[in-house]
Amino acid sequence: MADVAAMAGVSSQTVSRVANNRHNVDEGTRRRVLSAMEILGYRPNTAARALVTGRFGVLGVISFDVTACGNTRTLAGIADAAQEAGYSVNLIGVRAQTERAVREAFERLTVQSVDGIILIEAQILDTPALSLPSGMPLVVADGESGHHHPTVDVDQALGARSVVSHLLGLGHRTVWHVAGPRDSHPARRRAQSWHHTLKTAGAPTPPVLYGDWSAASGYRAGLELAARPEVTAVFAANDQMALGVLRALQEAGRPVPGDVSVAGFDDIAEAEYFPTPLTTVRQDFDEVGRQCVRLLLDRIAGPDGTPRRVVLTPTLVARGSTAAPRS
Repeated sequence: MADVAAMAGVSSQTVSRVANNRHNVDEGTRRRVLSAMEILGYRPNTAARALVTGRFGVLGVISFDVTACGNTRTLAGIADAAQEAGYSVNLIGVRAQTERAVREAFERLTVQSVDGIILIEAQILDTPALSLPSGMPLVVADGESGHHHPTVDVDQALGARSVVSHLLGLGHRTVWHVAGPRDSHPARRRAQSWHHTLKTAGAPTPPVLYGDWSAASGYRAGLELAARPEVTAVFAANDQMALGVLRALQEAGRPVPGDVSVAGFDDIAEAEYFPTPLTTVRQDFDEVGRQCVRLLLDRIAGPDGTPRRVVLTPTLVARGSTAAPRS
């Protein structure tokens, strides 16, 4: 730092302000300091900085399915927002939602010196005996925290209600549902809203078919639905399962939307380009990630106060896969 200061003709304190992205340095001085840093190959000592500030400049993320479309897009939003705030991200993927696995993930992130943790779609929080480590700022995305931690979520009930209402409004007598896994918070909320919306409208409530978010599970459910002539409308809990349903209906000779209307949830990038463009619910995963980072940085700066809950509003996107039933 002293070498950089000497080359740039400034004090060591000015070099420190530039290295820490402080704004109280004029642009000309900042450019001289950055040029000297580049020439000398200077890199800030993060360990020393942490001793002074008490911060490591790293956010930890625990995700239970890094391959899921929604989780991947949320992670991208987290990474972008963290970078803009001057933080890096340390990700741990956990396959088994067990108390031991969660504790080990927390311990690994703590050892690796993170300032706070974001937990994505954790059904393990339903475990009554689970107590998360205290003292570590934590934000939960896409799940319930029992109001013990800040949470960010999309209004899943509103999204499901908008799909079912759309299909009923087209004139369908009822709407069949291909739900996500039973232990998924988003899947449960969508299924509950589907059921409530049908009951409120006085429509029959068919039995639920369960999938695992994959197109293959949607295809298997679609084969069952295709064999039922009374099925005229299907709401799949995500777009991948809706894709599987579309394939099964096509193979069974039941055209969409002429014979059966199909709607999904998420609005994945490919939904608009399916052979039959998919009606779906758009949720802003990028904004979920950004809000998680914002709440976590607030928690790091001042952990006192009631944990906040941010709920984002989804949007129904009507496309060619839904239409009025045949008369």
